[in-house]
Amino acid sequence: MNARTEPAEAETDAIARPPLVRELLLVAGLFLVYKLGRQLATGHTGEAFGNADRVWDLERAVRLPGEGSVQDLLLHSDALIHIANTYYATVHFPATAAFLVWLYLRRPAHYVWARRVLAAVTAAALVVHLTFPLAPPRMLAAAGLIDTGQLYGPSVYGSPEADHLSNQFAAMPSLHFGWALMVAIGLIAATRSRWRPLWLLHPLLTLLVIVGTANHYWLDALVAAAMLGVALAVIRLPRRTAAPAGHGARKPVPTARGKEAVDEDSVLVGAAR
Repeated sequence: MNARTEPAEAETDAIARPPLVRELLLVAGLFLVYKLGRQLATGHTGEAFGNADRVWDLERAVRLPGEGSVQDLLLHSDALIHIANTYYATVHFPATAAFLVWLYLRRPAHYVWARRVLAAVTAAALVVHLTFPLAPPRMLAAAGLIDTGQLYGPSVYGSPEADHLSNQFAAMPSLHFGWALMVAIGLIAATRSRWRPLWLLHPLLTLLVIVGTANHYWLDALVAAAMLGVALAVIRLPRRTAAPAGHGARKPVPTARGKEAVDEDSVLVGAAR
């Protein structure tokens, strides 16, 4: 996110930067509501495992590749699986926070858009967590997968019975993947470098990590992507309608007859014809 990825100045000035204190309170409030909602969704152990069996059977019925194939690749190296566990534990929130901070400072219009999209996707995910509790594949005996976090570390979860900070039966949709995909899409939309498609490596790596560590099914990521697609279709990036004062304002210049003022750019264009 350097100078080479900067879009035109007119694009950066599309919307005034929202008040910082208000945004901090808003984001913190949304996060607390989400954590509280996840806690309300805990305790549905039997339903969560029943849904896990259904998701596993559906994936096999539609011939999705087995999650175990990804885990087997990671297990070829202790260092590789440790890196994957670390990525899962440490990248999710910091990367999304850094994304929002950069947009807030450099692309206010994109920031407001991205914050709204992320809030909508997260709210929709919370509804699914409440109505469709789902045990992750690391807990499902039929999957034949191991809990790489517990065996190789680091792990972000304790035992489900003693874990009062997170809802481990909220596998679908995967916000790890949904947020990562939004980060990539947001940066591609906000920058102009020819290398910006490389931001898609972030959700790709996230997908391999969440599946390989047995924290999510393929369908968890697919549902998250579908929710994000709907949110992006409804919440559009606003277009610039007018330049704010002091930034790129156009100066009227008199015509040859002095009867009316015309846009300076129009004079230059006309002279070039």
